[in-house]
Amino acid sequence: MSLQAMIQALAKSEREHIVRQFVTWEQFQALESAFADIDGVRLIYCEGVLEIVGIGRLHEMICTLLGALLISYFTLKRIRFVSTGAYTQSLQGRTKFQADLSYNFDTEKEISDLCIEVVVTSGNVAKLRKYQLLEVPEVWFWEDGKISVFCLQDGDYVQSSHSLCLPDLDIEHLEQCLLMDSQLDAMLALADRYK
Repeated sequence: MSLQAMIQALAKSEREHIVRQFVTWEQFQALESAFADIDGVRLIYCEGVLEIVGIGRLHEMICTLLGALLISYFTLKRIRFVSTGAYTQSLQGRTKFQADLSYNFDTEKEISDLCIEVVVTSGNVAKLRKYQLLEVPEVWFWEDGKISVFCLQDGDYVQSSHSLCLPDLDIEHLEQCLLMDSQLDAMLALADRYK
């Protein structure tokens, strides 16, 4: 089975999620406590919208490979970075979430320079808003084999064809690497591109 076929098959099984509106911060905190011991479930809250998402195999495969490809790219291009993973980001009473991958460049900062989400479930209106509240400079979404880049300009996100954080990175090539049947082939293809 090719990776593209696997993505389609796994995506069907991972598209289940729950979105509720008009949830208070206090209700969210109570639910967060109730879900604390349940693995493979992520709660996302943004200004009254609660999303409960299952984290499945496809999600983890793409996250792992994308993280490995980016770290390889940073190494090849000698870019100083701090990988901060999926740490919890929050603004008390307004939003709380975990990006799938997050990075700071040059030095460690409180707010990540780049956050990335692998979207296997359908999105909701809070996807960009939560990052906007924290003023994250750049956000990427991987969905259905494509990466969408959003850059913060004058307080709003503008979709871009390239990364401002990583202007020399060929996004289309990165997308192609993520769809290769072999993770080894993906890593070698990226390394060959930036030798």
